[in-house]
Amino acid sequence: MDADWPKGYKIRPRKLITVLDKMIVKDLFMTVLSVLVVIVVIIVSRKFIRILDDAISGQVSNDTLLSILGLKTIVAAVEFLPVALFMAVLMVMGRMYRDHEMTGISSAGGGAGTLYRALCVLVLPLSLLAAGLSLYVAPWAESQVDHLMQQGEASADQRGIAEGKFTEFSQGDLIFYVEKIDAEGNMYNVFVQNSQHGDMAVINAESAQFRDLSDGRYLIFKQGEQVKGLPGSLNYVIEQFDEYAVRVDAKATANIIHRQSVDVGLLWGSEDNVYIAELQHRLSTPLGLLLLSFIAVPLAQISPRGGVYGNVFLGFLIYFTYGNLLRASEGWVINQTIPPWLGGIGVNVLLLIVGVILLGRLYGWKWLLLRAAGKEAF
Repeated sequence: MDADWPKGYKIRPRKLITVLDKMIVKDLFMTVLSVLVVIVVIIVSRKFIRILDDAISGQVSNDTLLSILGLKTIVAAVEFLPVALFMAVLMVMGRMYRDHEMTGISSAGGGAGTLYRALCVLVLPLSLLAAGLSLYVAPWAESQVDHLMQQGEASADQRGIAEGKFTEFSQGDLIFYVEKIDAEGNMYNVFVQNSQHGDMAVINAESAQFRDLSDGRYLIFKQGEQVKGLPGSLNYVIEQFDEYAVRVDAKATANIIHRQSVDVGLLWGSEDNVYIAELQHRLSTPLGLLLLSFIAVPLAQISPRGGVYGNVFLGFLIYFTYGNLLRASEGWVINQTIPPWLGGIGVNVLLLIVGVILLGRLYGWKWLLLRAAGKEAF
């Protein structure tokens, strides 16, 4: 029986973003957020424990703890965004294979191009965002952390004073004891022992407080006495005072700028191998997003009976190898073991080759060659 098609029949143009694309992007986005939060919480918690230990020892101010925690969270989120996306694609695509959704997509004529198109809706904007975060935001956060840590080291000898506790400063040369501290910071029944160049001075005062004056910060003692002398000798000087001021100088610290916090403008065009390696490290974040998501699509299908998490372990091994090769290539570039250009593209080209091999294993090398020649539908 012949079909009588009406004249002027036209096929409706395909939408740029289909319902399938929206479904995959939504699942991927929620999974990426979940995985990233878990990874960042684990990594930042370990780093924060070390910072908290410095705060307990007086090397970091308690007022800056939350600021440092927030900055470290930004750095960790940028650093682990590629692996979060990689694991999310494996988990979402693996679930689609398990629930036979991929079979339905294939029956409707969808192939690798359908999956990659949906993936690009999320990955391309995310890669641009990751490039900005990696090149500008993460270095800014690192520089702020360095600044706060150096401030903490410079003022470490002015903190840590607590009620009813002997506190050592300057490697034991200064011992401080306060019986009581009120809400305004006034200290009562103060004992101070200061050892310098073999001499010792002991101060007992009824009260003391820090005061910022025009030429610096001072510790003002009130109603007390000072005993100076050499331990073991009988020659002592005893002084009584109504008010006695001691200038408290901030400890000088070296203004060390780590390469992770160097402004990106200094990295572009630099011939210093350290700066070249740092620039390559920052660019590896958006490149890693693109390449890892590329290999995740065929990787998710290798073992469909393994469940949602069947290929997560294999994906972890691939990312672990990729990450370690990136760090090793940075060291090789810095030490001039390999040319700088090879360190920048070598590891990423290797990951791209792995992705092509996985794609050829999934669809067959003949299909892949025909697709590359433009003779096969994607």
